Amino acid sequence: MGGLTLQGRVIIPGEAQGEALVSREPLSFWGGYDWKTGEIIDRRHELSGAVAKQKIFAVPFTRGSSTTTAVLLEAIRAKTAPAAIITTDTDFFFALASVVADELYNSPLPLVVLKESDFYKLKSGDTIHIAIDGTVTVIA
Repeated sequence: MGGLTLQGRVIIPGEAQGEALVSREPLSFWGGYDWKTGEIIDRRHELSGAVAKQKIFAVPFTRGSSTTTAVLLEAIRAKTAPAAIITTDTDFFFALASVVADELYNSPLPLVVLKESDFYKLKSGDTIHIAIDGTVTVIA
């Protein structure tokens, strides 16, 4: 695979590939993410109206509380969650949702942390591959 290669830190291991949906601002999943459809429904958010379902969702961090875990867990169950999440720091709400989804549904959500300088190299529409070791490759 060619293109830009970045080394991330694995929080939840997994492999995923898909179109990137990149946000420069945090998102509150409580009231900001529709678990039934995967749509970003926070009308003040820069990605309002975009659908993160099965995409590589890059968001610097979450805004809000543990309700992020509940909303993301429901999205994983409904198969409307992103294919993987890339952040700029360990996000325990994302990680907890993935761990519980693995236990309940045998469906963990890969979670990788990139340095901020690398995170800001990503753009929506890119095709991204995440390897099990946390390597993030921008294919196109």
